[in-house]
Amino acid sequence: MADACCAQDDSDKGLLDTGYWLLATGCCILGGLYHLTVIPSVMSDKRRLRVWRIRLLMFLAVIGPGFITANVDNDAGGIYTYSAAGAQFGYLLLWVMIPMTVALVVVQEMSARMGAATGKGLSDLIREEYGLRITFFMMLGLVITNFGNVVAEFAGIASSLELFHISRYVSVPVAAVVVWLLVVKGTYKSVEKVFLAASFFYFAYIIAGVLAGPSWKEAFVATFKPPHSGAFHQSAYIYMVIAVVGTTIAPWMQFYLQSSIVEKGITPREYRASRWDVILGCLFTDIVAWFIVVACAATLYAHGVRQIRDGADAAQALRPLAGDYAYILFAAGLFNASLFAASILPISTAYTVCEGLGFESGVGHKFSEAKVFYWLYTLLLIAGGGVILLPNIPLVKISILSQVVNGIVLPFVLIFMLLLVNKSELMGKHVNGTWFNLIAWATTIIMIGLTIAWFVTGQAGS
Repeated sequence: MADACCAQDDSDKGLLDTGYWLLATGCCILGGLYHLTVIPSVMSDKRRLRVWRIRLLMFLAVIGPGFITANVDNDAGGIYTYSAAGAQFGYLLLWVMIPMTVALVVVQEMSARMGAATGKGLSDLIREEYGLRITFFMMLGLVITNFGNVVAEFAGIASSLELFHISRYVSVPVAAVVVWLLVVKGTYKSVEKVFLAASFFYFAYIIAGVLAGPSWKEAFVATFKPPHSGAFHQSAYIYMVIAVVGTTIAPWMQFYLQSSIVEKGITPREYRASRWDVILGCLFTDIVAWFIVVACAATLYAHGVRQIRDGADAAQALRPLAGDYAYILFAAGLFNASLFAASILPISTAYTVCEGLGFESGVGHKFSEAKVFYWLYTLLLIAGGGVILLPNIPLVKISILSQVVNGIVLPFVLIFMLLLVNKSELMGKHVNGTWFNLIAWATTIIMIGLTIAWFVTGQAGS
């Protein structure tokens, strides 16, 4: 692969590489390491080993932003949504996973490439190219949308620990303090290490999915075969498709990933290795999502349980149907995902707003150096945790609605991204290739179409 891997021709080539990875997810880590280390056969064994070590070290040096961003996507809101999808529709939504993963890889790669090529965050670029007024209204919309997501994270913390008989009036305040101290008192490197460690805990959902004993043949067939057309005439089904896509390709992810690439100091020279960080993260997060849907379809849907109040309900329901281990893994995974995302989402929002409005931002700064950034982060934590302590809040409805809003807002973010990433004066040789543009524009149009279809079918049903 040429050094200018982000250029237009190599952008298309990267898409072909992505297709290969999607066909070989079972060996993606080994395949990635192999691809990073392919060298001409004429090299001596000693030189081969040296080049292998250099490229592996480069990959390990840049791993983090892409993997973390993609995995925090499987947050409490995501777990609620995937669990509800499996409980309500069984395996009928699994077909969404493959095209959604391709779209996720393309969108995340675009975001990371813009960060490496420009050295600026997405909201910063929007402000510079399109003015403060447009940026302000976009930031306002994202704050409102992300606040719903923050509430969902604390709901996940509360409900998961209540399964272990810990009151939400204890768990939520303690969790808020822990994540606040982690971000405010930690350095970028220390925070990133904690987030990377938390990412690997998502293997719990894969194990829980296996322990649930699904019909593997039925699940695999549903993954490659869309349901009959009648499903798309149901408002509830379209609503859930939008929610699944919205929770997987959330608008906040693009802002956070690009800001993280910039803060880590990744340049076009290091981006070849960083691209694999993005691809690995996208593949892993959607494999986890697949197993969550499968686990709930094999247990809840198969036994007539169609509605869940929150992710903890799904964990509790797994206990008699799939055993204590699946229950414990699902509950522990929910807590990890919620705590993980409760740290990331407020940071993402603070990054986005401060960059867009021109304030200093980043966990690499001290509190005194980025007061607006840290105060916004703190207020989101306090408000998000405070809502959960109010009685009779319909948590799962709020959480899934926030994911639907993500899906509805996503096209607006994608349009700005596509306009920016195709500006040669901004991106130079790192502009989008043809295939990246086709897939990204198709994703934008499809999400707009789904939103219109949901509205139309909802009106017809009422």
